[in-house]
Amino acid sequence: MLHAADDLLVERGFAGLTIEGIAQRAGVAKQTIYRWWKSKVDILLDTLIDDAREALEWRTDEAAGVEENLASHLRRVADFFAEPAGQVLQALLGHAQLESDTATSLREGFLREQRERDMAGLRELLARDAEITVDEGTLDHLVDLLLGPLYYRVLVFGAPIDEELVDSTTRLVLTLARESSPRTS
Repeated sequence: MLHAADDLLVERGFAGLTIEGIAQRAGVAKQTIYRWWKSKVDILLDTLIDDAREALEWRTDEAAGVEENLASHLRRVADFFAEPAGQVLQALLGHAQLESDTATSLREGFLREQRERDMAGLRELLARDAEITVDEGTLDHLVDLLLGPLYYRVLVFGAPIDEELVDSTTRLVLTLARESSPRTS
């Protein structure tokens, strides 16, 4: 059912996605879907959580440096936005601008959890660089600066995230992290 919802969203868009269509594509009765979810938004939230957990996971290549690992993570984020799961996130974020219950569910669920994963991932990655020591407030801002340009490119302009944006964002965030770190004598 989750895959059917993903597929139909990509094919028909958010407005064209219906519980009836999901049930038909999944080969189940409508009542089966309503037993688990009360709306198409709830189904999409579950598909997003399921798909994004692995796609947006922070991974570290021990042989690579901090900059290479950070750029690699941003490339995974860029790839995610090009996949059906990324299109689900885009649709939900768009719908959340018009519907407060969707906004609340998205913020209190997926977005909060992903923010925690992003904070932990960046914290662990920066800790590998002896020149970087940042407090939680600075880390919070660095996550905004790291991911903001990618979300802006996709959500505002509907454009793909190119390698130049990934590389320049990576360099700028690491430069700011180093500049924010206390100087040791």
